[in-house]
Amino acid sequence: MAAKGAEMRILLIADIHSNWPALSAINERFDACLFLGDVVDYATDPVPCIEWVRRHATAIVRGNHDHAVAQRVAMRPAGTYRTIAAAMRPHHFSVLGDADLTWLARMPVTRQLVLGDLRFLMVHATPRDPLDEYLSDSAEQWAQRLEHVQADFICVGHTHVPMQLQLDGMQVINPGSVGQPRDGDPRASYAIIDRGQVEFRRVPYDIDRTLSHMRESGIEADVISRAEAVLRSGGRPPSA
Repeated sequence: MAAKGAEMRILLIADIHSNWPALSAINERFDACLFLGDVVDYATDPVPCIEWVRRHATAIVRGNHDHAVAQRVAMRPAGTYRTIAAAMRPHHFSVLGDADLTWLARMPVTRQLVLGDLRFLMVHATPRDPLDEYLSDSAEQWAQRLEHVQADFICVGHTHVPMQLQLDGMQVINPGSVGQPRDGDPRASYAIIDRGQVEFRRVPYDIDRTLSHMRESGIEADVISRAEAVLRSGGRPPSA
């Protein structure tokens, strides 16, 4: 019999960014999986990541990188992260088929659902700007974005930093990034909601395997060096 209501064990994942070694390191039992956007970019193995999300996610939303790749948007190098993404974009266009791009293009921008007796709002960024707005842990700013929202959990990604806020009976949860954490901890980040309680979790993965795949994919050495600095430092390379 399927779990119901507060008895459900829900896996929250976001910002995989084509990092299959990171995603495949997560080994959790769950009754439902909510994916909060950005399955692609920043690394070089998008196909198994897309396949995993399609197979396991109960509900999904589109991230800004999902949107850009689906629309075949070329990116100009600028700074560490944009330079990495710009270098990975042509590789994505070469390995993703039409079915993959169509799936990315059809991902919903927002999603509301009820799991048992818990109400969820899913967006990649914020309810006001689902794809692009960066908002950290400012309770005042989040309260403004949630004035007309009715949900128990607002689940977001985008910042790559884990977060939990309690606001007027609602919880804003960011599970952090699976494939490119930016909180100083290089381990893959995700969250579990078990019986209504939130637990943030980290799991180490083989970063060398991720970097080897970049080399095998023909990514330039200087870009791989930037990506390595980001991945090994948890988003805080010396030059950042």
